[in-house]
Amino acid sequence: MQKIVPFLWFDDKAEEAVNFYVSVFENSKITSITHYPEQVPGPKGKVISLTFELQGQEFMALNGGPEVFAFSGAISFFVKCKTQKEVDYFWEKLSEGGEKQQCGWLKDKYALTWQVVPTVLGELLNDSDPEKVKRVTEAMLRMKKIVIEELEEAYRQR
Repeated sequence: MQKIVPFLWFDDKAEEAVNFYVSVFENSKITSITHYPEQVPGPKGKVISLTFELQGQEFMALNGGPEVFAFSGAISFFVKCKTQKEVDYFWEKLSEGGEKQQCGWLKDKYALTWQVVPTVLGELLNDSDPEKVKRVTEAMLRMKKIVIEELEEAYRQR
């Protein structure tokens, strides 16, 4: 049992968003759907909440309405990518209809913030040579989608 489960509050597009996320990530599925029952105020029969998994990570989504909460970039989901092909895939899929931002950040069409980052970036930024780290950081700051080849080129410069 997963002890901590991210809980996502949507105005009214929880089912649409969850179907989208499950389509983007392999090994993902919707595990339960709850509809508004007769005894609860709300549109009878409409989806109120869903439980789903993205690559084994459990999430919950709620159609809670616009009155209380909205997504903020203060919370984001970090997608670790081993290859440029993975970066490209997740960057394009998740940003479709959303907003591409700096340094691998994006907002999807549901206003949820994601970071699509190659694992090599962390390795390069943890190098003991401060000049290499500075060059890699400067290269990253010029990018929206992270490009591994450009990071490695900045790292190798003399």
